[in-house]
Amino acid sequence: MAKLNITVNKVRCIASGDCVETAPGVFQLDADDKSEVYNPTGAADNVIVAAARACPAKAITVVDEDSGTQLFPLPKK
Repeated sequence: MAKLNITVNKVRCIASGDCVETAPGVFQLDADDKSEVYNPTGAADNVIVAAARACPAKAITVVDEDSGTQLFPLPKK
């Protein structure tokens, strides 16, 4: 399990809750119904990336802190 830096762009978040459904141990909705990371180690890496992919607004970014590699969204080449 890599150390992941998970961020949610609150401006882009549309409160669909897809990330919470996919990784409830990592994401929750705040008082404004915007997604937030409350436990960055609450699920396996692949589940966290799947939750980011599930976001219809593409408001979640996942970066492997050890390598600096952005796992989602994939950087444009």
